[in-house]
Amino acid sequence: MRIAVLAHLHHPISQPFAGGMESHTGHLVAGLSSRGHDVTLFAKEGSNPSCAFEPVLAQEFSVAGYPESHGRHRQHAALDGAMDLAIKSVRAGRFDAVLNNSLSPLPHLQLTSVPTLHVLHTPVLPRLAEIFGSAGWESEPAHRHITVSHANAIHWRSWLPEISVIHNGIALNSWMSDVAVEPGTAAWTGRITPEKGTHLAIAAARATSMKLRIAGPVQDHEYFRSLIEPELDADITYLGHLDQPCLRQVIAAAQVFISSPLWEEPFGLTTLEAIACGTPVAALPAGAMSEIISRRSGVVATHRNAHALANAIVLAREMDRQEVRDSAQAFGLDSMITAYERQLRSVLRVPQDAQGRLR
Repeated sequence: MRIAVLAHLHHPISQPFAGGMESHTGHLVAGLSSRGHDVTLFAKEGSNPSCAFEPVLAQEFSVAGYPESHGRHRQHAALDGAMDLAIKSVRAGRFDAVLNNSLSPLPHLQLTSVPTLHVLHTPVLPRLAEIFGSAGWESEPAHRHITVSHANAIHWRSWLPEISVIHNGIALNSWMSDVAVEPGTAAWTGRITPEKGTHLAIAAARATSMKLRIAGPVQDHEYFRSLIEPELDADITYLGHLDQPCLRQVIAAAQVFISSPLWEEPFGLTTLEAIACGTPVAALPAGAMSEIISRRSGVVATHRNAHALANAIVLAREMDRQEVRDSAQAFGLDSMITAYERQLRSVLRVPQDAQGRLR
């Protein structure tokens, strides 16, 4: 099947991934391609996917995290122009289906009658709510909507009561490591922004006398300068933006992984990566954390504060690492790709061969 994949355009789809959406897109197109589908990714320049690729936005275009009103409108205009270009190429390209992995409103408006699977990776965004909440709006018959957790689906069901859930998956074997665990160390990885709560992870690590290693892209520089950088010392270290092999070593060596979201985390790929490493997780009770973390893989704090997170660290760091690793089996990449194929099948309603693959 010929599949056009529309990426979130804020960052290239390349290692080291800027965040969970970029990682998800990279692994999704690789998985679909490996099963014989003809996949083309429409994304920002600098992407390096395992499939055909059409760049639609210059790599030097920088997306500001929290621009003022004029800057936000200017930014939306540039991103919408790039997505409009991608959609025109899709319409001219004789694709069988579109997999919309972006956060743009345009595919919901401009892909009418085109078989499309929309993946909603975040809680409700204003520009999408404006579309779905408009008078008389109805979903296109050729469109399906999915999201990445049951927790996130709750936010969407007012507009999309038929929304389905496909949990994110990872290549579990690629997160296995034989590195020795270093007692008294914790790891935190992800985008360094206020909603990810890096400062609370630091406070909780200090309260439990744990050394903390932090890795990930700094996406809010003022937050980093004001709340993170002053805390860095011999016990709290920032390692930079690491690729997957280096991240695996850092996470696997930690006695505990700290997940500290202060927003309704739609999924939490870094949490799943830690579980796949066998590193127990201490997490704040936000979004999908309780959906990913089982009693065998970690401890979800009772409240959203550093004290409760510290208590979770004390309990989680003594958990059996093999049981932690085993609990990741429910989130394998292969199962995720199969679920996406099933959804694409429902969009196209095409015949299947004897193996159940899309023709």
